[in-house]
Amino acid sequence: MPKLDKEQHEAFCQHYAISHNATKAAKSAGYAEGSAYNQGYVLLKRPDIQDRIAELEGEVVTNIDVIDELEKQYEHAKINGHGQTALKALELLARARGNKIDDGTDLDLESLEDNIVGILRMLGKDTSVQFIIKAFPEDFEYVEEEEEEQLEVVEQVMEEDRAILEQLDD
Repeated sequence: MPKLDKEQHEAFCQHYAISHNATKAAKSAGYAEGSAYNQGYVLLKRPDIQDRIAELEGEVVTNIDVIDELEKQYEHAKINGHGQTALKALELLARARGNKIDDGTDLDLESLEDNIVGILRMLGKDTSVQFIIKAFPEDFEYVEEEEEEQLEVVEQVMEEDRAILEQLDD
């Protein structure tokens, strides 16, 4: 399919093929900021726009070894203690590799555990605990219930203590 006749539509397709964000692509193509969200949505519904985007995505060629670059970014982030950046690099690596290791090696359980422990250390104790709770929320629900029950007991004891103190003051 050749370029689209309308330059703004072509620009939208080119920007969308790179960013996969319709609002950003519409703004970059020159649509008003206030209407970019709606315009991007409308454009993505058009078959000619969809076809052109698919064609552009198929043409994307780069001289950068994406996996190698992501591995470098991960190592740099890991060495410098940037936990969030390291996690993002690992996520992108997993996508780029199709969640498989393509160098012929098998990732054994011990290596995986070592990697997870290293990442948790980079993230710090508080963030790691938040991730654990997020991963296994059913195991932590009872803690809140127990805390509420304990608070009720403490409040009840404090109420009784106040009553006793008031009687002693009288």
